[in-house]
Amino acid sequence: MPRGAQQVRRHRRRPCRRHGNGGRRTVRTPVAVRPARPQDLDVLVSLSLAARAESLVGSQLCTDDGDRLRHQIGALVAEPGALGLVGLLDDEVCGLVLARIVGPSLFTDEVTVSIEAVFVAEGARRRGVGHALLGGVVEEAQRVGASDVLAVPLPGARGMLRFLARLGFAPAAAHRVVSTEVLQRRLDADGATPARRAGRVGLDDLIARRRRARAGRTSGASATAGTAAAEARQSRASTSMQVSRAEQTRRPRGSTTTTS
Repeated sequence: MPRGAQQVRRHRRRPCRRHGNGGRRTVRTPVAVRPARPQDLDVLVSLSLAARAESLVGSQLCTDDGDRLRHQIGALVAEPGALGLVGLLDDEVCGLVLARIVGPSLFTDEVTVSIEAVFVAEGARRRGVGHALLGGVVEEAQRVGASDVLAVPLPGARGMLRFLARLGFAPAAAHRVVSTEVLQRRLDADGATPARRAGRVGLDDLIARRRRARAGRTSGASATAGTAAAEARQSRASTSMQVSRAEQTRRPRGSTTTTS
């Protein structure tokens, strides 16, 4: 989490009857971003429940149990590598971003920032709170040397998708999710349980079949060679007999010699 709180100044317009140009004038209203504190948990829970209610698949975002959600957010913000920021408008918390610092790992030296959730209350939107929150994420990413910032918006969150697209986020991958019960049921239906080690058994069967096929080809080749040799010997013997008969046929009858 960032070591110090930083404020990002934004402007919003308020109606004014004394001025022209549509009766509006510019009034400075500070938008502040700071690390989440333990006393912010109640507001964070309320914002998370509001985000769940707005989403068509809110159950994928968080639970609807306030106490359980409080424990989960507190654990997430407190763990190493976590990033929890709140956005304030008129000194009131109206937005949040929860993220994690990922990497380096066994397979890569790169560090990324993964945004778990970003939300701004409905009454505080279009006033720069979302930009300020992501500005805090960028500062943290630069501090830890992260090469990329990853965000996984929920399906159907069109407003969030448009917001992220305007800031340069592009599709990189697709996540697939399945409940543990469904996965276990499908594996059981396919006859592949963890105790059976189906993958290993299948590999052993494949190796055994290949060995049997190789042995069959070898024995077949030997038998074929033996048959060919026998046929060759039989052919030579038959040819010799035919030659002998031909010689006897050509020999004159009076040429027989008798010795007494």
